[in-house]
Amino acid sequence: MKVLITSATSAQAHKLKNSLINDEVVLGDFTEMPVFMGILKLPSPATDTYAHEMLTLALDNGIDAIYLLNTQEAAVLLLSEQLFKEYNITLINGHNNL
Repeated sequence: MKVLITSATSAQAHKLKNSLINDEVVLGDFTEMPVFMGILKLPSPATDTYAHEMLTLALDNGIDAIYLLNTQEAAVLLLSEQLFKEYNITLINGHNNL
């Protein structure tokens, strides 16, 4: 399973990544990061089209599950949870799994 973890620069993201040993894990963040860090650039949750941009990003990258560690991201995406389910993408409130 391919998993995206948001808030890539946080210690929580790295702790969660280390606990998902049987999955392919991709870290992503919407803040500007140097390319060499290998962090997937995510859209800003402040945009009106955030849910659709994240869905497109997930589909383009073969993401099966998204752990939402940023509260702003979770607040927006969890409202669109049904849309993601239609594409077999699971949204997980990362704060419940730490």
